[in-house]
Amino acid sequence: MIQALSDALAERGYDTLTPVQEAVTAEGLEASDLLVSAQTGSGKTVGFGLAIAPTILGEGGAFGPAAAPLALVVAPTRELAFQVKRELDWLYAGAGARIASCVGGMDMRDERRTLERGAHVVVGTPGRLRDHIQRGSLDLGDVRAVVLDEADEMLDLGFREDLEFMLDAAPEGRRTLMFSATVPPMIVTLAKRYQRDAVRVTTLSERSQHTDIAYQALRVSQQDAETAIINVLRFHEAQNAIVFANTRAAVNRLTARFANRGFSVVSLSGELSQAERTHALQAMRDGRARVCVATDVAARGIDLPNLELVVHAELPSNAETLLHRSGRTGRAGRKGTSALIVPPKAAKKAERLLKTARVTAEWMAAPGADEILRRDEERLLADPVWDEAPGGDEAAFAARLLAEKSPEQIAAAYLRLYRQSHSAPEDLADPEMRPAPKERAPFGPSVWFALSVGRAERAEPRWLLPLLCRAGDLTPDAIGAIRVQGAETYVQIAEGRAAGFEAALGAGGQLEEGVNARRMEGEPDLGPASRGGPPRRPGGKPPHRGDRPAPQGAAPEGDRPRGKGPGKGRPGRANDAEADRDGATRPYKPRGPKSGGPKHAGPKVGGPKAGGKPGRDGGPKRGPGGPRRPKG
Repeated sequence: MIQALSDALAERGYDTLTPVQEAVTAEGLEASDLLVSAQTGSGKTVGFGLAIAPTILGEGGAFGPAAAPLALVVAPTRELAFQVKRELDWLYAGAGARIASCVGGMDMRDERRTLERGAHVVVGTPGRLRDHIQRGSLDLGDVRAVVLDEADEMLDLGFREDLEFMLDAAPEGRRTLMFSATVPPMIVTLAKRYQRDAVRVTTLSERSQHTDIAYQALRVSQQDAETAIINVLRFHEAQNAIVFANTRAAVNRLTARFANRGFSVVSLSGELSQAERTHALQAMRDGRARVCVATDVAARGIDLPNLELVVHAELPSNAETLLHRSGRTGRAGRKGTSALIVPPKAAKKAERLLKTARVTAEWMAAPGADEILRRDEERLLADPVWDEAPGGDEAAFAARLLAEKSPEQIAAAYLRLYRQSHSAPEDLADPEMRPAPKERAPFGPSVWFALSVGRAERAEPRWLLPLLCRAGDLTPDAIGAIRVQGAETYVQIAEGRAAGFEAALGAGGQLEEGVNARRMEGEPDLGPASRGGPPRRPGGKPPHRGDRPAPQGAAPEGDRPRGKGPGKGRPGRANDAEADRDGATRPYKPRGPKSGGPKHAGPKVGGPKAGGKPGRDGGPKRGPGGPRRPKG
């Protein structure tokens, strides 16, 4: 290795190289094109800096006077470009390198003046680099090496045309190094066109880059999906944490909520200017902010050296994004945590993502309030401040405290002050609990009435119930069971309202034309229930079609008739129906013969209309004396 680079690595504390750094600097690859699969956080920036060094450095391992650039590094985002420049600055400092950046959002005139003064390496984003080439301020005639960092992301962001333009503008004899977390077909096509016998290097099979990241899948109830994030942040109290959301609206909502809870928080989304993004990241780096809420696109390329926690407030769309998000933490030998917030509706998706990413996560409940308070006490007792000897002023004040207050009062007050400086944890609902079903009160003493319509007339509780209330001056609470039978329907009326019901109907007991009611002695003999099903109140929605068992004695499903007409109900649907207030099911209305009456016609009784034509099923059409379907 070149001595200047070796000294720079030793100064930065590099004892050994990472797998990707060793792979790209292997003997025999000094002049080869490389197609490298490496994950975020694997040390690839230093890796390609070491890989192109033999190509761009002069004799003695040092750069000559700066003129036209010798190397071009292309990155998908401004943040990643600045990060690459910072890494190459210290790596090539001993070799006398001059490194320039060209990124969107910065003053193009300043960049032009920098390029005119000369640079050995230029780092930039595709759009801005192309602008400089087209304007003549960036000359690629002397370029010996081109590096495409995060090539798959640049293609995803629509930079293919810009990349091809720059690669066509570079000399044919250059080296081309492509670094990509994945190698989709577009990358393969680009490599075949612009690389010469590229050596394929992959370190994705190495598990060492993932061992420092602990994945957690946190089960939460649907209503606690966002509240649980507050508890996760409080439980870990990470030096730096990033919370990923899928939309700008979610980023803004979470940022406002965290700020209201006392967290020092910044946000990153596409609506921010470059200056606002730079200030937000600087606040995270210097400790003024500890939580960053971001979308995937806005967070591309950001580097937070002390990032300890990644929270997926909303699950990513694919496994690659999951790994890319999580790869922000657990870098350079540090431990990190990647926590997925998983409400019940997202459990299956979370399982698929983890399986596709080949990641094993620990499934657990989100930390509760008691657990967080215990963790606070542990952190408080483990604080190194306890081991420091008190200074002069501190000793005097400590003696004064002990003279005026008891040790228990001092300790309790200190604990209260500690907790007041932190956001209070939230009580979370048990994600496994389901609300207990409400018990129905017994209907009480009642009187049964028989109505003169049944299944033959297509009677249904959903239109009988409002008819009973309207004609009999009742409220729904006064009506119990409604049992539809073949020729009659039995209705249960509260005993205290039965007399008023009869009085409202009059001597004939007529509810409406063709529907009469008569009082019964005792309870009707209904026989065994024809079918079961979930309990429904009259007027409620019928059970789902798939939940309706076939009526007793029905033919096997393959032998049942289909189509319209009497007795030709669809397979699996019951012809018996019953509905009551305290537990019976609702009826199903089979498709009967069409009539000349209104849509969803009610029961048909009475003689045929004089001179009327027979119905489609051979039966008579409703005559003038037949009942009309009640409205409502």
